[in-house]
Amino acid sequence: MCRGFIDPSSPLGFECDELIEANIRLVSKFREKNLPVIFTTTLYRDEFEASVFRSRLPDLNILKPGSKEISFLETLSPNKDEKLIEKKFASAFFETSLANHLNQIQVDSVIVSGVTTSGCVRATALDSLQNNFLTIVAEDCVGDRDLNAHQANLFDLQAKYADVLHSDTIFK
Repeated sequence: MCRGFIDPSSPLGFECDELIEANIRLVSKFREKNLPVIFTTTLYRDEFEASVFRSRLPDLNILKPGSKEISFLETLSPNKDEKLIEKKFASAFFETSLANHLNQIQVDSVIVSGVTTSGCVRATALDSLQNNFLTIVAEDCVGDRDLNAHQANLFDLQAKYADVLHSDTIFK
């Protein structure tokens, strides 16, 4: 999760300390079990990238190379051997190498965590399913600036596209 989305002082961010802690625990479990961990960051290198999307959400314009908004917390950042996907849109799959990478390392399941539930989480979970991966959304590891949008999207994801599970139950 990039600072721009988890820092309450950012126009894209909100207060989410519990969510950050839950993600730290989830990533730690993955690393302990030697399972692949993949991070994403959204950034725009010029004014032409995702211009229509950015015109709908002008606050995205802060996500530029070298900005603090695209950086990660020290406690929740990719290790040198973990994949970092740069994306332009909500889905981590759309116009990225993610599906190809997952197929190359023979992954059959994807666990989605991060922010925001109504945007990136939903789009990534849907595209994960559409790329034929069993998809799980870690309920306590996702969040949104709008609680109603968060809850409605989790309900819809569970109904149609993914298993929505608390992270404590994923490895049981």
